[in-house]
Amino acid sequence: MGEAGKVMIEAVEDRGEDYSGDFLAEVEARVEEGEWVTMCTQCGVCSGSCPLGPDWEHPPHRIFQLIRANRRDEVLGSPSVWMCTSCHACVVRCPRGVPVAHVMHGLAHYAVRRGLAPADPPTRRLAERFWENVVRTGRVNEPRLALSLLFANGLAEGVRRTLRSRDAGLGLLKAGRMSRLAAVAGDGVKDPAELRAILEKARAIELAKAAALED
Repeated sequence: MGEAGKVMIEAVEDRGEDYSGDFLAEVEARVEEGEWVTMCTQCGVCSGSCPLGPDWEHPPHRIFQLIRANRRDEVLGSPSVWMCTSCHACVVRCPRGVPVAHVMHGLAHYAVRRGLAPADPPTRRLAERFWENVVRTGRVNEPRLALSLLFANGLAEGVRRTLRSRDAGLGLLKAGRMSRLAAVAGDGVKDPAELRAILEKARAIELAKAAALED
């Protein structure tokens, strides 16, 4: 166990909290891939491998420790479980083979089902806008996705954020990585309706899996 894990255990024990409470059993039974939590040895490789590691309120290995410490609301209400971008660096490097990214996504979805997810963390907003973008045509329209995020909080804030990001935008245009016409035209798959039917079927399967976890 890493030093960070030892410090957290001592802090929990000092407050008299139950280190093996019901939340661990709840996660194992109702969160997708939750049965892997007890495999974590607190080595911290996942947190050290994450490109967003310094920005997490609670990095992945600490999330696992908080679960064991019975800190239910702190885990499910944290923006940390929404920080995963599915790069899978943690999954590849974990010495115990823990599917860390899958557990993070499982916790995020479970937080939504329980009504405990934070109101609007930026990474959740990105995930939702990305999904809406893909479902529409079957391909990601990057200019449209960027605009939907920049102007998510209204016109005035959108203009300010666009001006702050102008150097990055101009760089993408000069490098040919972004088309001026893509935001209004763009392209998609040959049969968007068929794609949506496939996605609806996949959604039904996922909802059934979630319902089974609740039983």
